[in-house]
Amino acid sequence: MSLGGSRPEFGERAEYGPNDVCYRHPDSPSFTLCQRCGRTICAQCQMNAPVGVLCPECMRELRGGARASGRGPGRTQNRAARKVTVMGRRLAATDAPVVTYGIMIACVVVWGAQLLIPDATRALWFAPAHADPQLYQPWRFITAMFTHSTGSIFHILFNMLTLWLFGRNLEQLLGRLPFFWLYIFSGVGGSIGTMLWAYADPAAALVPTVGASGAIFGVMGATLVAFRAAGVSITSLAVLIAINIGIGFLPGNSVSWQAHLGGLAVGALTMWILVQTRGPRRRGARIGGLIGLGAVLIALTFAYFVVSPLPAAVLI
Repeated sequence: MSLGGSRPEFGERAEYGPNDVCYRHPDSPSFTLCQRCGRTICAQCQMNAPVGVLCPECMRELRGGARASGRGPGRTQNRAARKVTVMGRRLAATDAPVVTYGIMIACVVVWGAQLLIPDATRALWFAPAHADPQLYQPWRFITAMFTHSTGSIFHILFNMLTLWLFGRNLEQLLGRLPFFWLYIFSGVGGSIGTMLWAYADPAAALVPTVGASGAIFGVMGATLVAFRAAGVSITSLAVLIAINIGIGFLPGNSVSWQAHLGGLAVGALTMWILVQTRGPRRRGARIGGLIGLGAVLIALTFAYFVVSPLPAAVLI
């Protein structure tokens, strides 16, 4: 259809013409025009605005007019803040398992700090004695789940590989926030497992533990429950978990099977709550169940305040 040589309206043209190339990229054909100045812009140069699609220059002018006196460092900070906001929105719009990746990055960073900073491991590990009223340091229930043995790289490699294999799928299944709390609950459950064992063996109260193994076993336990609920065969995963639990019972092994069992139990219980309360109509029950479980775990960290297995204050 001929346009009779009339001046085109701002917007999208009906067909390409000899001048339908981006004014910034002559090799990029386009039929989209800037809503403000009317110049042709390719997909790379198009910027969305409330008034439509704008070219970069018009967008800068529009932003400059909106800022009353955005000069100096404040202007740079505003740009940086906008970039962070845009990146956050783009990441939130994807299905990327960012919580799993974040946990893996945190573990690697902490492991590097353990190698480079003297006494870093000592400052982060957990021993049941840290739950004693005279030496109560509750943050260690959290920090311990991001530490690993520096004696061998295989400790952190195995844990990160397991988290990579199971954590990503579980996070995409549950959602980021539920998976985050499942991991934290499992890690705390692992420390509580070692803490409660000190009632049977008081000498164990002085033995520190490191590693995300409790939380990792919680992820595997949650996957086991999820498979069971979905009608998927759990034989292979159950055998894998049993083998890894059994390794902790081998003579001379320094693996904390108590932490493994504690994390496994709490992870499975957390997943059971999520399975039983799935669906939009049971959101309140799901939140209440997680809050209730969290309260129970917090209460258990105070168990030594009621009855302590330690005969006296012990400073580690």
